[in-house]
Amino acid sequence: MPELSICICTYKRPELLRRLLQAILTQTLRDVAIEVVVVDNDVNKSAAAELAEMATGFAGSLKALNLANSNISLARNAAIAAASGQWIVMIDDDEVPVPDWLEQLLKVQKAEQADVVFAPVLPEYSESTPAWIREGGYFDRRRMPTGTKIDHKDARSGNVLVRRSILQDIAASQKDGIGPFDPAFGTTGGEDTMLFRRLDKLGAVMVWCDEAPADEFIPADRATAKWLLQRSYRTGQLFIRTELAMLEGGKKISSALLLSARACVQFVLALLFALLLLPFKFLRSFTWLRVAASQLGKLSYFWGSASHAYGALEKQKRL
Repeated sequence: MPELSICICTYKRPELLRRLLQAILTQTLRDVAIEVVVVDNDVNKSAAAELAEMATGFAGSLKALNLANSNISLARNAAIAAASGQWIVMIDDDEVPVPDWLEQLLKVQKAEQADVVFAPVLPEYSESTPAWIREGGYFDRRRMPTGTKIDHKDARSGNVLVRRSILQDIAASQKDGIGPFDPAFGTTGGEDTMLFRRLDKLGAVMVWCDEAPADEFIPADRATAKWLLQRSYRTGQLFIRTELAMLEGGKKISSALLLSARACVQFVLALLFALLLLPFKFLRSFTWLRVAASQLGKLSYFWGSASHAYGALEKQKRL
């Protein structure tokens, strides 16, 4: 039985998936049995040819599933359900880890006796990426010294090692018992935030490993002002939704009132700063414009607008 299961969800990115699988084959980790579980979310099975071709290199340790559903939570849950290892590693299909990635994750887990180990995801830009996007650092994420204890605010599922047993505990606590990732967040995003919020609440030991980075490919259609503003808007929506999701009754109402009032003030101030700085410092102006978009996204939650990262835009009631 494998000790480590690497779970990957993929959708219409066969070339990037191949690149990731090749990087897994060249990992320096030895004397630890691993398996790879890939869930293809495409109804047309666009990853099938790559998976069939790569399977021989994994000598039976590559499991491939097809789940034609736009709900990313269901795909993640299917991958975890098919996994056999006592440790689950989650990585996105557009990433490539360093050669000693798995070795470093396990090293930190043992040193810190951690339940969850997070690692950096670094942007890898295409040649056509504008210089201002690179200089602005809009795809950069916060890094910390190895061993730093972190909470759900810095938690992401793009490059993480998780103890399987605590995922099972979360799955058992879900109302539908379908898995650790909540399907209610499976089209909007935020499913990973909710998972790590629940793990945080359970008292899971979550730490950082700075020596196990993965590069994330940023395609040209994401390296635009429009995409960045849309992402900020959606992130604002998800912040409010995940903040309120685990609250009930009067506490939920009071928190909603406070968050909406704060977002109103911050939206006006951010927009003002963006306009004032625009003639002089474009990058700083755009940074404030993104803050304004995020605050607008927060406010949009309360009037029922939901941006769906894995489906069409919908209107649905929130409170």
